[in-house]
Amino acid sequence: MQLIECALNISEGRDLSKIEAITRAGQVNGAKVLHVDVGSGAARTVITVAGEPTSIEDAAYRIIHEAANLIDMRNYRSVHPCIGAADVCPFVPLKNATIQDCITCAHSLAKRVATELGIPVYLYGAAAQDPARRALSTLRKGGYRGLAQRFQTGELPPDYGGPCFNPSSGAIAIGARDILIAFNINLATTSETTAKKIAARIRSSAPPSEIGPYRLPLPHCQAIGWYIDEYGFAQVSTNLTAYQVTPPHQLFQAVEALAKEAGTSVTGSELIGLIPKGALLAAGLYYKNTTTRTEDSLIDTAIEKLGLHSLRPFDRKERILEEALNHAGWGVCP
Repeated sequence: MQLIECALNISEGRDLSKIEAITRAGQVNGAKVLHVDVGSGAARTVITVAGEPTSIEDAAYRIIHEAANLIDMRNYRSVHPCIGAADVCPFVPLKNATIQDCITCAHSLAKRVATELGIPVYLYGAAAQDPARRALSTLRKGGYRGLAQRFQTGELPPDYGGPCFNPSSGAIAIGARDILIAFNINLATTSETTAKKIAARIRSSAPPSEIGPYRLPLPHCQAIGWYIDEYGFAQVSTNLTAYQVTPPHQLFQAVEALAKEAGTSVTGSELIGLIPKGALLAAGLYYKNTTTRTEDSLIDTAIEKLGLHSLRPFDRKERILEEALNHAGWGVCP
């Protein structure tokens, strides 16, 4: 059996009735919803689904369809960059699946979404047809509000669908990638400027620099800074696209050093979606000083040292990818 994950990002984080309806749409035979991460502060929700290739594609289509029905982008406001009601739809290989299988899913779904729903589709990541579109940030430049102008000028023609802007649903980026960790670090400041300056130092595209023992920028790290009104503090929001190369604890320590340099500090972190167990075990091994190194103790140490419980309780059965897969009956994969 092949197993593929899909982590759909929708542009709604406050209306729970809409989020629940959109999530229910993804419950199809052969696919299961693993986790729903509601982000009211960023007005964004991540719905993580896993299933067999045909089923996961159908689940993703139904979620995109329902999101387009219920979310009107003309009324949308958020600090998070986005281009559509169903904003991002990446396919991720898990069990007996390859990145090529995910590329096939991405193209098949993109054609269906454009043809049946009339939503322009951009392909990104490993599914990109144009190497210049591999990075999601390229497609999101200017966000939803800049999308209409990019359509008018012909700057960003979609990979699937006509050149007509859809004002209600916007557009969607569908792609294929490996496992990603979305990891936000909380700062003891309300200064969005400070968060943005730190993000500008660590993101992979930044010029080389150093902070203490850390060489910057960090490889495979996407980062932006923002202020979340709901929380009352700024965050450095990151995506780690190769967590084996740049693990969360290395990122956390680099941000701690940069925050100190800026006259503030780190107060904890926030995980968006799921995290592979290996990333927590690596952090636990790094921080653990005793000889008692069971999996449970290492994970407990990682949760504590990274401050993953600083905003809400961290339930390992819901937040660790392998645990969520086991609970869904798929077994341990990564």
